[in-house]
Amino acid sequence: MTVDLIHGETFHGRKGAVRNSFRYTVDYVALDAEAPVQGPRLFSRNRRNLTALWDADHGGPAGQGRGALWVREVLASHDLAEPARIVLMAQPRILGHVFNPVSFWLCYDATGALRSAIAEVSNTYGDRHAYLIHHDDQAPITREDTLTARKIFYVSPFQPIEGSYSFRFDITDARIGIWIDYTTADGGLFTNLIGPRVPLTNGAILRACLRRPLGSRRVLALIHWQALKLALKGVKFRTRPAPPAQDVSR
Repeated sequence: MTVDLIHGETFHGRKGAVRNSFRYTVDYVALDAEAPVQGPRLFSRNRRNLTALWDADHGGPAGQGRGALWVREVLASHDLAEPARIVLMAQPRILGHVFNPVSFWLCYDATGALRSAIAEVSNTYGDRHAYLIHHDDQAPITREDTLTARKIFYVSPFQPIEGSYSFRFDITDARIGIWIDYTTADGGLFTNLIGPRVPLTNGAILRACLRRPLGSRRVLALIHWQALKLALKGVKFRTRPAPPAQDVSR
């Protein structure tokens, strides 16, 4: 199975009394989580390389991931249909380092319809929580649908834990579009990830590394830069609580 590259752009816009917004580019890869990888030489699965995806990084607690097996266990425990295909969409390791603020498991039925998704959210403290997204009647998820989940995980010290997420997915062979609207009593945050989807090649990997040589280290630096800006604007800092007892919620 080939690997796709998403030349993504993400926008974050803070809602409420104190506004802050930013936009930056980011590279994701998407692949069938259970098929042998037929990628370029500079990309590997569960092996060291210039770029790589490791099961240990996805599908369960940080550093203890079990990949697609974990996804199937989660779906079964919530009485959801067994998927015919599971696609993992995440930022890859670059020279061994990775940090994914959010990665996605996309679960398809035998007709190719998206039936459920799992958003794995990680914070900079090493905690992780997953949100299971689906229709109550397990109908296909289309680009017109908005699905919700109750937020219970601490992501940013400048946002409360309480609130709700609204997710919208527009996933095609040519393009990725994911929109997340986080709403609280007095504000929230809007974010998205959009971009073309193309086959991953050695040339594309080298160009991405030249454009963003620090990979996910750059993402971490940008997160801390935005945190500094919010602190200077006087936004309330919230102390990190213990993470939720359960790994998955909806």
